[in-house]
Amino acid sequence: MQLAFLTDPVQQFKIYKDSTFAMMREASRRGHQIRVFEPDDLALHETEVRARVRTLELTGDAEHWYRLGEPEDRALAEFDAVLQRKDPPFDMEYIYATYLLDLAERQGARVFNKPSAIRDHNEKLSIAQFAQFTTPTLVTRDEARIRAFFQTYQDIILKPLDGMGGAGIFRIRADGMNLGSVIETLTANQSRTIMVQKYIPEITQGDKRILLIGGQVVPYALARIPQNGEVRGNLAAGGVGVAQALSARDLEIAQTLAPILAARGLLLVGLDVIGDYLTEVNVTSPTCFQEIHQQTGFDVAAMWCDALESALAS
Repeated sequence: MQLAFLTDPVQQFKIYKDSTFAMMREASRRGHQIRVFEPDDLALHETEVRARVRTLELTGDAEHWYRLGEPEDRALAEFDAVLQRKDPPFDMEYIYATYLLDLAERQGARVFNKPSAIRDHNEKLSIAQFAQFTTPTLVTRDEARIRAFFQTYQDIILKPLDGMGGAGIFRIRADGMNLGSVIETLTANQSRTIMVQKYIPEITQGDKRILLIGGQVVPYALARIPQNGEVRGNLAAGGVGVAQALSARDLEIAQTLAPILAARGLLLVGLDVIGDYLTEVNVTSPTCFQEIHQQTGFDVAAMWCDALESALAS
């Protein structure tokens, strides 16, 4: 198969932990051809969605791990699959890219995750579709509503709707210290909508990343445990990842969501669960493949490649 990965620059990959690299390595091992491109390589040329792509060859060397071919101008519909693996920020440029990928689908391209499904599933707001699994949550830009929510729960988390890696997450405790400043900063003086949630104390045991692939549940989660007094477990914020078997509640959440999200065109999803509560539904570029494989022996990339091949055969 010919696979085209829409990614961040490969020069920035940290291959010892990068999930996109793990996907590429497994696909290459199976004999699939890999090409890469970035959002600025995409174009609608007259009526056809095309991209400047480069062949990516894996060398097996840890330092000089890839060789890139010369740019080729190709129609996306020529590839067996286009893999959307661009990290947020989920800004208008990201949305424009999904519009182009929508058009490519109409021209015959198979895109994973489905671009319209990525747009329809804000990674924070999507949890509202599964309210039976969430902690008390408020989404608003209104300061009065936020203050009333704080008065009810006394210990809250505030976060932007478009962040990743734990960026912009604040905890306000019972003393209310800096609540006004945090509201002003995150809402840009009530002009930007944010999410506010009741604090979940089980964060000290880890923010669990649970992977759903092709409607099936990976049997291990990566619990990202905050360090040094942090409230954030994200690896990008210094959290330590510990792989562990799923709890009964983890399985309940994952098995409920897996078939629903797969039916919507989401081949790969990363659920974030703290304690017994669903906190995010990650659909842009879910990670943690390598950490789970390294600690448990379960080959997440192989499961992903199996699911991709199955989807393309259907």
